[in-house]
Amino acid sequence: VARQQLKAWVKSLWFAPNEFVEKGVEGKFHGVYMPYFTYDSMTSTRYSGQRGEYYYVTVGTGKNRRQERRTRWYPASGSFQNFFDDVIILASHGLPRQLIRELEPFPLHLMVPFKHAYLAGFTARTYEIELDDGFVLGKERIDAALYSEVCQRIGGDTQRVDAVETQYDAITYKHLLLPLWLLSYKYKDKLYQVAVNAATGEVNGERPYSWVKIMFASVAAAAVAIGGTVLFNQ
Repeated sequence: VARQQLKAWVKSLWFAPNEFVEKGVEGKFHGVYMPYFTYDSMTSTRYSGQRGEYYYVTVGTGKNRRQERRTRWYPASGSFQNFFDDVIILASHGLPRQLIRELEPFPLHLMVPFKHAYLAGFTARTYEIELDDGFVLGKERIDAALYSEVCQRIGGDTQRVDAVETQYDAITYKHLLLPLWLLSYKYKDKLYQVAVNAATGEVNGERPYSWVKIMFASVAAAAVAIGGTVLFNQ
């Protein structure tokens, strides 16, 4: 299954060299259980900011007459509570964090208690991040979600967020080992790494680019933009 998912991933890549897409990725998968923490927490958040509402005015005269967008600002503030369940944090430095994060989510509802027998055929990585340091990373993810909710609660067409204060309570955690398939491959003498979520088949990894394709795409986009400008001016 991992091999099939990898082939589909290669075929889906934009701006990849034709030779790479046709040949595909060659290499051997290695099964690895990666260490994770999951954190639960009740959060209480207070915020203040401004809600921006757009309006339009007509300015200029003659050929220069046009509509300009402006913004009226109104104060906004409030408070709310959220419970965050199973915020997962990779507890290893061995792989690029963003590469692995894009393999999420994992089906955590299928987790079972640890048994050594489950490690057969897989390597298990050790924890390289302390529990408290992991929660710092977890808070970054929680804070990003809270900031988005603050913007939604402020509402309007645009927002200014002046202050966000969050208290974390009822913090709990779990240790998890989650399965990945890892593969390293070479293309044009450069080494790349690919990872597959062994539970869902999601693929993410490093890949080569065809700068020729990117150049032609940029030229085509510029031509379309220029053509649209000329047509609009006419």
